[in-house]
Amino acid sequence: MTPMTMTTVEMPASANGHVARGLKRVWHLCLMLLLLVASLGVSQLAVAQADPQREMSTAAPGITAEQWRQVRSGETGPNYRDSRHDSNYNLINASGETWRILRNRWVSPFGLIAILGMASVITLFYLVIGRKHLDEPRTGRKLLRWPLFMRALHWTVATLFITLALTGLNLLYGKFVFRSLFGDAVWGWMISASKVLHNYLGPLFGILLIVLLVKLLKDNIPKKHDLQWFKQGGGLVGKGHPDAGFANGGEKAWYWLLATAGLVVVASGFVLDFPNYGQSRDTMQWANIIHAVGALGLTAVALGHIYIGTLGTEGSLEGMTTGYVDETWAKEHHNLWYEEVKGQSLSEEEVAAQKAGDSSEPSTRPS
Repeated sequence: MTPMTMTTVEMPASANGHVARGLKRVWHLCLMLLLLVASLGVSQLAVAQADPQREMSTAAPGITAEQWRQVRSGETGPNYRDSRHDSNYNLINASGETWRILRNRWVSPFGLIAILGMASVITLFYLVIGRKHLDEPRTGRKLLRWPLFMRALHWTVATLFITLALTGLNLLYGKFVFRSLFGDAVWGWMISASKVLHNYLGPLFGILLIVLLVKLLKDNIPKKHDLQWFKQGGGLVGKGHPDAGFANGGEKAWYWLLATAGLVVVASGFVLDFPNYGQSRDTMQWANIIHAVGALGLTAVALGHIYIGTLGTEGSLEGMTTGYVDETWAKEHHNLWYEEVKGQSLSEEEVAAQKAGDSSEPSTRPS
């Protein structure tokens, strides 16, 4: 009886090249479309916010300048009184006008500029510099970098962050784009859904972010070699790769940004989410400004973090999806950590056996 043989059919190298070039063209097209849509949003925002009087007349049509003066001055006619029994606010107050000016003339436009500016820089960097590939071939031996618990925690926090960013951007800018595109009915549903998601997922994000920060604290203590990492631009300037432990200088900067600005955003979000604890209107207004400034800044910086961890650097994403990184990647990007754990590397067969259940994956990273 003739033994059965298996033939492996490989795709020609030319076909692989065509596929790669096709995917690259699609990626470039998506980036250009994203920038086009964003630029349209900026123009609509600028037009809408350039004329505050038109905005006021739209919000309250038929109100004359004299009536606005009476309301602002606090005259106590039946039409100008705040109906809440325990309130001593005028219907229009100076702090409310200050909040509106800060939000509409400063926070909204400059937040959009920051996000679009970061997206543009990333796009240009990718088109000019391209992806950072490994300098040496992969060894095929793997090091455990992210245990299952940390991967699950990271992806949960990341998913919540992206959801909150998208819903927050919709609450701040969506009316200038989606309302005119889809009409009031769809827009009303979108804004209502965004508000519910943002309000209910925000506290969960805050709690899990604190857990993540605590778990990563020991790996993100600043060290002297981090300064050299920044001087070399993470390896873009000079020869060779700068020294880095488990976390490099850029990752530590992102960590401490989350630990400072991120927690400020969380705290201000709690103030806005739970207005039934005696906060004054002024407190809520300032919490809104602080929340918006911090969230927009974090969103802009997060674009860089997402790019570097996915498309920008070969081998980075697989560490957070499979938990393991190749020895070559560890040696080039985190050489000090590699020296600590290089004796714990596993072959691809051993990793596959762990994932198949022959032996359980460690719940913590080897030290």
